[in-house]
Amino acid sequence: MIHGGNVWEGGRPGAWLDFSANLRPEGPPQWAMDAMEKALDCVRYYPDRAMRDARAGLAAYAGVREENILPTCGGIAAIDLAMSLGSGPVRVERVTFGEYATRARAHARAVVFCDEPCRAGDTMVLCNPNNPTGFARSREEIKSLFDRARAENWSLVVDEAFIDYCPECSARDMACEGLTIVGSLTKILGVPGVRLGYVCGPAEAIAKMEAAALPWQLNALAAALAGEVPRHMDEMRRDAEMNTQRREAFSLALHNLGARVLPSRANFLLCDFGRDMTAAVQALKDKGILVRTCASFGLSPAHIRLAVKTEEENQRLTGELERCLRS
Repeated sequence: MIHGGNVWEGGRPGAWLDFSANLRPEGPPQWAMDAMEKALDCVRYYPDRAMRDARAGLAAYAGVREENILPTCGGIAAIDLAMSLGSGPVRVERVTFGEYATRARAHARAVVFCDEPCRAGDTMVLCNPNNPTGFARSREEIKSLFDRARAENWSLVVDEAFIDYCPECSARDMACEGLTIVGSLTKILGVPGVRLGYVCGPAEAIAKMEAAALPWQLNALAAALAGEVPRHMDEMRRDAEMNTQRREAFSLALHNLGARVLPSRANFLLCDFGRDMTAAVQALKDKGILVRTCASFGLSPAHIRLAVKTEEENQRLTGELERCLRS
Protein backbone atom coordinates (compact mmCIF):
# COMPACT_ATOMS: atom_id res chain seq x y z
CA MET A 1 0.00 0.00 0.00
CA ILE A 2 1.66 3.20 -1.22
CA HIS A 3 -1.25 5.51 -0.38
CA GLY A 4 -4.24 5.23 1.92
CA GLY A 5 -7.81 5.88 0.93
CA ASN A 6 -8.17 2.86 -1.35
CA VAL A 7 -11.96 2.87 -1.04
CA TRP A 8 -12.49 2.02 -4.71
CA GLU A 9 -11.29 -1.58 -4.34
CA GLY A 10 -14.83 -2.95 -4.10
CA GLY A 11 -18.33 -1.94 -3.15
CA ARG A 12 -19.34 1.65 -2.53
CA PRO A 13 -16.60 4.03 -1.32
CA GLY A 14 -18.82 5.19 1.55
CA ALA A 15 -19.30 1.62 2.78
CA TRP A 16 -15.74 1.53 4.18
CA LEU A 17 -14.71 2.81 7.60
CA ASP A 18 -11.47 4.28 6.35
CA PHE A 19 -8.68 4.73 8.89
CA SER A 20 -6.05 4.59 6.12
CA ALA A 21 -6.56 8.19 4.92
CA ASN A 22 -6.05 11.12 7.30
CA LEU A 23 -9.04 13.33 6.57
CA ARG A 24 -11.63 15.40 8.42
CA PRO A 25 -13.80 12.59 9.88
CA GLU A 26 -17.11 14.32 9.20
CA GLY A 27 -16.22 15.02 5.59
CA PRO A 28 -16.20 18.52 4.10
CA PRO A 29 -17.67 21.24 6.37
CA GLN A 30 -20.97 22.73 5.27
CA TRP A 31 -19.42 26.03 4.19
CA ALA A 32 -17.12 24.13 1.83
CA MET A 33 -20.03 22.21 0.34
CA ASP A 34 -21.95 25.47 -0.10
CA ALA A 35 -19.01 27.12 -1.86
CA MET A 36 -18.62 24.21 -4.26
CA GLU A 37 -22.35 23.96 -4.94
CA LYS A 38 -22.41 27.65 -5.82
CA ALA A 39 -19.47 27.10 -8.17
CA LEU A 40 -21.38 24.51 -10.20
CA ASP A 41 -22.71 27.39 -12.30
CA CYS A 42 -19.13 27.96 -13.47
CA VAL A 43 -18.32 24.46 -14.68
CA ARG A 44 -19.50 25.37 -18.20
CA TYR A 45 -16.53 27.77 -18.45
CA TYR A 46 -12.79 27.23 -18.46
CA PRO A 47 -11.39 28.15 -15.04
CA ASP A 48 -9.39 31.34 -14.57
CA ARG A 49 -5.88 30.35 -15.68
CA ALA A 50 -4.39 33.05 -13.44
CA MET A 51 -6.34 31.62 -10.47
CA ARG A 52 -6.76 35.14 -9.10
CA ASP A 53 -9.46 34.52 -6.49
CA ALA A 54 -7.89 31.22 -5.42
CA ARG A 55 -4.46 32.77 -5.16
CA ALA A 56 -5.75 35.66 -3.05
CA GLY A 57 -7.58 33.25 -0.77
CA LEU A 58 -4.63 30.92 -0.29
CA ALA A 59 -2.25 33.86 0.25
CA ALA A 60 -4.49 35.16 3.05
CA TYR A 61 -4.71 31.67 4.54
CA ALA A 62 -0.93 31.16 4.42
CA GLY A 63 -0.02 34.69 5.50
CA VAL A 64 2.14 35.39 2.45
CA ARG A 65 1.99 37.77 -0.52
CA GLU A 66 0.22 36.57 -3.63
CA GLU A 67 3.47 36.50 -5.61
CA ASN A 68 4.81 34.02 -3.06
CA ILE A 69 2.15 31.34 -3.54
CA LEU A 70 0.95 29.13 -6.39
CA PRO A 71 -2.26 27.06 -6.14
CA THR A 72 -1.79 23.50 -7.36
CA CYS A 73 -3.85 20.43 -8.23
CA GLY A 74 -3.31 18.86 -4.81
CA GLY A 75 -0.24 18.48 -2.65
CA ILE A 76 1.39 15.97 -5.01
CA ALA A 77 1.44 18.56 -7.81
CA ALA A 78 3.10 21.01 -5.42
CA ILE A 79 5.75 18.41 -4.50
CA ASP A 80 6.37 17.67 -8.17
CA LEU A 81 6.91 21.36 -8.97
CA ALA A 82 9.27 21.76 -6.02
CA MET A 83 11.32 18.76 -7.21
CA SER A 84 11.56 20.30 -10.68
CA LEU A 85 13.51 23.33 -9.46
CA GLY A 86 16.91 21.69 -9.03
CA SER A 87 19.06 18.95 -10.50
CA GLY A 88 21.20 17.83 -7.56
CA PRO A 89 20.51 14.95 -5.15
CA VAL A 90 17.35 15.06 -3.06
CA ARG A 91 17.81 14.10 0.58
CA VAL A 92 14.87 12.51 2.40
CA GLU A 93 14.37 11.08 5.87
CA ARG A 94 14.42 7.31 6.20
CA VAL A 95 10.84 7.13 7.44
CA THR A 96 8.66 9.62 5.59
CA PHE A 97 6.18 10.09 2.75
CA GLY A 98 7.38 8.18 -0.31
CA GLU A 99 6.29 10.66 -2.98
CA TYR A 100 9.30 12.92 -2.36
CA ALA A 101 11.60 10.21 -3.68
CA THR A 102 9.19 9.20 -6.44
CA ARG A 103 8.79 12.74 -7.80
CA ALA A 104 12.53 13.44 -7.45
CA ARG A 105 13.36 10.39 -9.56
CA ALA A 106 10.73 11.46 -12.10
CA HIS A 107 12.86 14.57 -12.58
CA ALA A 108 16.01 12.46 -12.95
CA ARG A 109 17.32 13.46 -9.53
CA ALA A 110 19.23 11.07 -7.29
CA VAL A 111 17.66 10.25 -3.93
CA VAL A 112 19.73 9.79 -0.78
CA PHE A 113 18.96 9.81 2.94
CA CYS A 114 19.48 12.74 5.29
CA ASP A 115 22.01 10.81 7.40
CA GLU A 116 24.92 12.64 5.78
CA PRO A 117 25.32 16.45 5.75
CA CYS A 118 23.94 18.28 2.74
CA ARG A 119 26.30 19.52 0.06
CA ALA A 120 26.02 22.51 -2.24
CA GLY A 121 23.29 21.88 -4.81
CA ASP A 122 21.43 19.29 -2.72
CA THR A 123 17.78 19.60 -1.77
CA MET A 124 16.58 18.41 1.63
CA VAL A 125 12.88 17.56 1.94
CA LEU A 126 11.19 17.46 5.34
CA CYS A 127 7.58 16.62 6.18
CA ASN A 128 6.35 18.71 9.11
CA PRO A 129 4.52 17.13 10.90
CA ASN A 130 6.12 14.01 9.50
CA ASN A 131 4.09 11.30 7.83
CA PRO A 132 3.79 8.61 9.24
CA THR A 133 5.30 9.42 12.65
CA GLY A 134 3.39 12.62 13.46
CA PHE A 135 6.59 14.22 14.80
CA ALA A 136 6.67 17.99 14.32
CA ARG A 137 9.65 20.31 14.28
CA SER A 138 9.24 23.79 15.72
CA ARG A 139 9.43 26.75 13.37
CA GLU A 140 12.67 27.71 15.17
CA GLU A 141 14.17 24.34 14.17
CA ILE A 142 13.06 24.86 10.58
CA LYS A 143 14.55 28.36 10.59
CA SER A 144 17.87 27.01 11.87
CA LEU A 145 17.98 24.47 9.03
CA PHE A 146 17.00 27.12 6.53
CA ASP A 147 19.78 29.41 7.73
CA ARG A 148 22.26 26.54 7.24
CA ALA A 149 20.88 25.87 3.77
CA ARG A 150 21.45 29.48 2.71
CA ALA A 151 24.93 29.56 4.22
CA GLU A 152 25.98 26.27 2.59
CA ASN A 153 24.16 26.75 -0.75
CA TRP A 154 21.69 23.89 -0.58
CA SER A 155 17.89 24.01 -0.68
CA LEU A 156 15.24 23.15 1.87
CA VAL A 157 11.69 22.08 1.01
CA VAL A 158 9.17 21.61 3.82
CA ASP A 159 5.89 19.76 3.29
CA GLU A 160 3.25 21.25 5.58
CA ALA A 161 0.36 19.05 4.45
CA PHE A 162 -0.69 18.49 8.09
CA ILE A 163 0.37 21.86 9.51
CA ASP A 164 -3.21 22.95 10.23
CA TYR A 165 -3.11 20.59 13.22
CA CYS A 166 -0.14 22.46 14.73
CA PRO A 167 -0.10 25.87 12.97
CA GLU A 168 2.42 27.30 15.44
CA CYS A 169 5.04 25.11 13.70
CA SER A 170 4.45 26.63 10.26
CA ALA A 171 7.37 28.29 8.48
CA ARG A 172 5.37 29.77 5.61
CA ASP A 173 6.39 33.29 6.60
CA MET A 174 9.94 32.40 5.47
CA ALA A 175 8.82 31.73 1.90
CA CYS A 176 9.66 35.23 0.68
CA GLU A 177 13.22 34.71 1.99
CA GLY A 178 13.77 31.60 -0.14
CA LEU A 179 12.27 28.68 1.77
CA THR A 180 10.01 26.42 -0.31
CA ILE A 181 6.84 25.21 1.39
CA VAL A 182 4.38 22.75 -0.13
CA GLY A 183 1.01 21.98 1.37
CA SER A 184 -2.56 20.86 0.95
CA LEU A 185 -6.04 21.69 2.19
CA THR A 186 -7.16 18.10 1.60
CA LYS A 187 -6.75 16.93 5.19
CA ILE A 188 -8.24 19.72 7.27
CA LEU A 189 -11.20 20.16 4.89
CA GLY A 190 -11.75 16.49 4.02
CA VAL A 191 -11.76 17.10 0.25
CA PRO A 192 -9.26 14.70 -1.36
CA GLY A 193 -11.43 14.41 -4.45
CA VAL A 194 -11.23 18.14 -5.13
CA ARG A 195 -7.39 18.35 -5.27
CA LEU A 196 -6.40 21.63 -3.63
CA GLY A 197 -2.76 22.26 -2.80
CA TYR A 198 -0.21 25.05 -2.94
CA VAL A 199 3.48 25.85 -3.03
CA CYS A 200 5.01 28.88 -1.31
CA GLY A 201 8.41 30.31 -2.13
CA PRO A 202 10.33 33.34 -3.35
CA ALA A 203 8.58 35.21 -6.15
CA GLU A 204 11.13 34.26 -8.82
CA ALA A 205 10.82 30.54 -7.97
CA ILE A 206 7.02 30.74 -7.95
CA ALA A 207 7.09 32.39 -11.39
CA LYS A 208 9.36 29.65 -12.70
CA MET A 209 7.12 26.90 -11.35
CA GLU A 210 4.02 28.59 -12.73
CA ALA A 211 5.60 28.71 -16.18
CA ALA A 212 6.39 24.99 -15.96
CA ALA A 213 3.02 23.91 -14.55
CA LEU A 214 0.18 22.61 -16.67
CA PRO A 215 -2.51 25.23 -17.34
CA TRP A 216 -5.78 25.19 -15.38
CA GLN A 217 -4.23 23.76 -12.23
CA LEU A 218 -7.50 24.23 -10.32
CA ASN A 219 -10.97 23.22 -11.42
CA ALA A 220 -13.94 25.47 -10.67
CA LEU A 221 -14.80 23.73 -7.40
CA ALA A 222 -11.24 23.85 -6.03
CA ALA A 223 -10.88 27.51 -7.03
CA ALA A 224 -14.12 28.46 -5.29
CA LEU A 225 -13.08 26.58 -2.16
CA ALA A 226 -9.67 28.28 -2.07
CA GLY A 227 -11.29 31.69 -2.30
CA GLU A 228 -13.52 30.95 0.71
CA VAL A 229 -10.85 29.56 3.07
CA PRO A 230 -9.82 32.88 4.74
CA ARG A 231 -13.38 33.43 5.98
CA HIS A 232 -13.48 30.09 7.79
CA MET A 233 -10.11 29.79 9.53
CA ASP A 234 -11.68 29.92 13.00
CA GLU A 235 -13.70 26.83 12.12
CA MET A 236 -10.57 25.10 10.86
CA ARG A 237 -8.84 25.90 14.15
CA ARG A 238 -11.74 24.41 16.09
CA ASP A 239 -11.51 21.25 13.99
CA ALA A 240 -7.82 21.00 14.87
CA GLU A 241 -8.59 21.41 18.58
CA MET A 242 -11.20 18.66 18.37
CA ASN A 243 -8.65 16.44 16.65
CA THR A 244 -6.23 16.93 19.55
CA GLN A 245 -8.83 15.77 22.07
CA ARG A 246 -9.80 12.77 19.97
CA ARG A 247 -6.17 11.88 19.28
CA GLU A 248 -5.24 11.79 22.96
CA ALA A 249 -8.15 9.51 23.87
CA PHE A 250 -7.50 7.27 20.85
CA SER A 251 -3.80 7.03 21.70
CA LEU A 252 -4.61 5.88 25.24
CA ALA A 253 -7.06 3.25 23.97
CA LEU A 254 -4.46 1.87 21.55
CA HIS A 255 -1.82 1.87 24.28
CA ASN A 256 -4.19 -0.21 26.42
CA LEU A 257 -4.27 -2.76 23.61
CA GLY A 258 -0.52 -3.17 23.95
CA ALA A 259 0.62 -0.89 21.14
CA ARG A 260 3.55 1.50 21.37
CA VAL A 261 1.97 4.70 20.08
CA LEU A 262 4.28 7.46 18.90
CA PRO A 263 3.46 10.99 20.07
CA SER A 264 1.80 12.85 17.19
CA ARG A 265 0.94 16.44 16.32
CA ALA A 266 -1.09 15.44 13.25
CA ASN A 267 -4.44 13.71 12.66
CA PHE A 268 -3.00 10.20 12.69
CA LEU A 269 -1.10 7.83 15.00
CA LEU A 270 1.74 5.43 14.20
CA CYS A 271 1.41 2.24 16.24
CA ASP A 272 3.94 -0.54 16.81
CA PHE A 273 2.16 -3.66 18.03
CA GLY A 274 5.36 -5.69 18.39
CA ARG A 275 3.98 -8.49 16.22
CA ASP A 276 3.13 -9.10 12.57
CA MET A 277 -0.18 -7.30 11.95
CA THR A 278 -0.80 -8.67 8.45
CA ALA A 279 -3.58 -11.04 9.54
CA ALA A 280 -5.17 -8.37 11.74
CA VAL A 281 -5.15 -5.86 8.88
CA GLN A 282 -6.92 -8.38 6.62
CA ALA A 283 -9.42 -9.27 9.36
CA LEU A 284 -10.28 -5.59 9.76
CA LYS A 285 -10.66 -5.24 6.01
CA ASP A 286 -13.06 -8.19 5.98
CA LYS A 287 -15.17 -6.18 8.42
CA GLY A 288 -15.11 -3.11 6.17
CA ILE A 289 -12.32 -1.25 8.02
CA LEU A 290 -9.24 0.00 6.19
CA VAL A 291 -5.97 0.80 8.00
CA ARG A 292 -2.64 1.95 6.60
CA THR A 293 0.15 -0.61 6.48
CA CYS A 294 3.62 0.91 6.60
CA ALA A 295 5.86 -1.18 4.36
CA SER A 296 6.13 1.72 1.87
CA PHE A 297 7.59 3.79 4.71
CA GLY A 298 10.25 1.14 5.27
CA LEU A 299 8.66 -0.08 8.51
CA SER A 300 7.95 -3.63 9.64
CA PRO A 301 4.57 -5.43 9.48
CA ALA A 302 4.23 -4.67 13.19
CA HIS A 303 3.44 -1.05 12.34
CA ILE A 304 0.13 0.42 11.23
CA ARG A 305 -0.88 4.06 10.85
CA LEU A 306 -4.36 5.02 11.97
CA ALA A 307 -6.29 8.17 11.17
CA VAL A 308 -7.96 9.97 14.06
CA LYS A 309 -11.70 9.86 13.42
CA THR A 310 -14.79 10.53 15.53
CA GLU A 311 -14.95 9.17 19.07
CA GLU A 312 -17.51 6.54 18.03
CA GLU A 313 -15.47 5.44 15.01
CA ASN A 314 -12.27 5.28 17.07
CA GLN A 315 -14.06 3.10 19.62
CA ARG A 316 -15.32 0.79 16.90
CA LEU A 317 -11.80 0.38 15.54
CA THR A 318 -10.28 -0.38 18.93
CA GLY A 319 -13.05 -2.89 19.69
CA GLU A 320 -12.56 -4.73 16.40
CA LEU A 321 -8.80 -4.54 16.74
CA GLU A 322 -8.96 -6.06 20.23
CA ARG A 323 -10.96 -9.00 18.87
CA CYS A 324 -8.46 -9.46 16.03
CA LEU A 325 -5.52 -9.47 18.43
CA ARG A 326 -7.14 -11.99 20.75
CA SER A 327 -7.88 -14.39 17.90
